[in-house]
Amino acid sequence: QVQLVESGGGLVQAGGSLRLSCAASGRTFSNYAMAWFRQVKGKQRELVARINSGSTTTYADSVKGRFTISRDNVKNTLYLQMDSLKPEDTAVYYCAADLRGRGYDYWGQGTQVTVSS
Repeated sequence: QVQLVESGGGLVQAGGSLRLSCAASGRTFSNYAMAWFRQVKGKQRELVARINSGSTTTYADSVKGRFTISRDNVKNTLYLQMDSLKPEDTAVYYCAADLRGRGYDYWGQGTQVTVSS
C-alpha cells in the first residue's frame, strides 16, 4: 500500500501564502496520479488540484491562478503552493494517490489550513 503524510498547514491571513507537502512511501511514486482535496466541516469533499504521472495538471476553478500543484518524483513528494489565500480556502486539505484503474485508494491524514479575514 501507499502511505501519505501531509504537512505545512497552519493559520495565515487573507492574501498570504502556504505550501503544503505530502510525503509518499510504500510504492513507486511516479506511477501514481496525485491530487489535493479539501473538506470543510459539513460540506462535500472537493478536488482542488490533480497532477498525473506525466505532470499534467488540472485545477478547480476556485483556485486556478492562485494554487500550483507539483511533484518531485526523486523525493517522492507532492506539493501544493497556495498564494493569495482567501477565507473560503479554509479547510482540511488531504493528499490522495491514484493508480490508473484503481481510483483514489490512498489518503493522507489531512492538514488544517485556516485563512483569517
